[in-house]
Amino acid sequence: MHLVYPAVLAALLFCTGLYGVLARRNAILVLMSVELMLNAVNLNLVAFDAWLSRAAEDTLHSGQALALFTIAIAAAEIGIGLAIVLAVYRNRGTSDVDRLRDTAEGHDPDASDSDATGRALPAPAAGEKAEATA
Repeated sequence: MHLVYPAVLAALLFCTGLYGVLARRNAILVLMSVELMLNAVNLNLVAFDAWLSRAAEDTLHSGQALALFTIAIAAAEIGIGLAIVLAVYRNRGTSDVDRLRDTAEGHDPDASDSDATGRALPAPAAGEKAEATA
């Protein structure tokens, strides 16, 4: 088999994963897109290892060893990433990446105590609050 076929497939996988990372809002889908990108790297490692070992008559399959290492790193990344996403979902009630970025910056677009520019409005005086509730 030619080296072009797995290289083109890996490029398509990587581009699909890159689009998923840049376009998705759900954190779980972003993690899945990162996995697609890592699988593209694994495919390239194994394909180039097979191509180079055939050309050099080398029995040391370092590309396949690196692919196994990448798979182990990807499994750890998914485990930690899902734990973080679940913890954030429990605390915030959403896994939308854009809304999480806004809350991390101290800007909550759904809050009523900010104006259109995102600046916090001054807190009402104690007498004004009592009149508003009465």
